[in-house]
Amino acid sequence: MPTDDCEKIKTDLAQTARLALSEKTDDLRLFIAKLVRRYRDAEPALSEELAGFLKANAPKSTPTIMRRMVSSAEQVQTAVPVDEDSQLALLKRYIDDFSSLKPILSAEIETALDLLLKEREQIEILAKRGLDPTKSAVFVGAPGVGKTITARWIAAHLGVPLYVLDLSAVMSSLLGRSGVNLRNALDFAKRTPCVLLLDELDAIAKRRSDDSDIGELKRLVTVILQEVDEWPASGLLLAATNHPELIDPALWRRFDLVVEFGAPDIEAVNIAIRRFFGPDLNQFNEWLEVLLYTCKDESFSDIERIVRRLRRGLVVGGGTVESLVSDLVKAKCPSLDRQSQIAFAVMLDSNTSLSQRRVSEITGISRDTIRKHRSNTQIISRRSTMTSEDV
Repeated sequence: MPTDDCEKIKTDLAQTARLALSEKTDDLRLFIAKLVRRYRDAEPALSEELAGFLKANAPKSTPTIMRRMVSSAEQVQTAVPVDEDSQLALLKRYIDDFSSLKPILSAEIETALDLLLKEREQIEILAKRGLDPTKSAVFVGAPGVGKTITARWIAAHLGVPLYVLDLSAVMSSLLGRSGVNLRNALDFAKRTPCVLLLDELDAIAKRRSDDSDIGELKRLVTVILQEVDEWPASGLLLAATNHPELIDPALWRRFDLVVEFGAPDIEAVNIAIRRFFGPDLNQFNEWLEVLLYTCKDESFSDIERIVRRLRRGLVVGGGTVESLVSDLVKAKCPSLDRQSQIAFAVMLDSNTSLSQRRVSEITGISRDTIRKHRSNTQIISRRSTMTSEDV
């Protein structure tokens, strides 16, 4: 076992013993819940065993208001509100298993969400101090970076369904009906144990100074402002947007937390590729570096789409792994600038079994150019090695 892993285990063991001997039961349960999440991927058996201990020794009074509400809600199913004109449901419902894979998050986002979840575990302790947990948060980022899947994971962690506002149903063609629809959807979420996600927030919460919008849209902003202010501590209101610059500034001040989802870094892309390949990973192992280069500027949703296409091609398309990856690279190269194309060609020549002729066909870079740049790379590498040895 690596030294770093041993040190982490020692630290976890010492913290567990300290909390147990201090009889800090609530803190101990929270820490064990954190260990369940931490070891889920690396040590699934241990994670499951710890989760079993928590379940078997759960306090008679459920620790959070949200879970207590869920218990009664399981017995009484409340109908989701609908638009009177179209009869379309105003909310989409997602119920996910907590054991489902956790979204790939940066350390900064993970820290913020861990605190949000910890507040929910200690909601009654906060209430005794006259404090509310984080009641609202807005997720900002480009499409496909994990905003919605993160909302689903949070709801699953809290043991409640996620409801997503369906804008196509809310925005009625009848004047004044959209505001009524929005209030009905929000009122339903406030009295139902759930997490509510206002997706594409910019579509209904634009700046009220935007003269291009009709008056009804401006009234919707006012409705949302009021609702965010009055959101109950027993619920959690999330919002997501791809265009933060369009949102009314007054609304930003209402949200307790703003979480910015950036483009995946190279480590996150690597994790995503391996995760999405699932049982077919071994067949693409020798091409992972090529795939990493190909997907490095893509969102998580685009990476998943690319990987699924490769897997389907292998199963039903009759292609080989080499031909499928080659076709992917060939489609990618025209979108790259000249220097990136050359770097890609050199990487393919240096790290795969493809011939220079085949690399040239795929990338459009001549063999002479590939040889020239590969030689330059090797010279630089040797000089670097010599300098290192001298030091």
